[in-house]
Amino acid sequence: MAQHNDTGAWGERVAREHLLAQGYAIGAENTRYGNVEIDFIAFRDDMVIFVEVKTRSTDFADPLEAVDNRKRSRMVRAADAYLRDNGITLDYRFDIILVIGTPEGTYTVEHIPDAFLPPLHTR
Repeated sequence: MAQHNDTGAWGERVAREHLLAQGYAIGAENTRYGNVEIDFIAFRDDMVIFVEVKTRSTDFADPLEAVDNRKRSRMVRAADAYLRDNGITLDYRFDIILVIGTPEGTYTVEHIPDAFLPPLHTR
């Protein structure tokens, strides 16, 4: 496995521990809908939380740039499919968790709840 894959897997483990410590229940991990993977589908306070995890060895200029518009759009479509396929009518949101550091050194976790809203579509 390439080192960036190892780092990403480590970051997801850190993010999972963070979510559990904050009282979230993990419903699914690395769930695929089509060609989109949702890192975590979590539940808390009668809400579904779709979580994208980004791991970097160094700090970001802007954490929200870690998930670009294309990724957001794809996450929204996958989340919609998950909600419909499972008959879930709970409120939902999209969170981003940034893990910055390395497994061998220190690291920080930044959890951004409600990081973005799904785009509105008019027809």
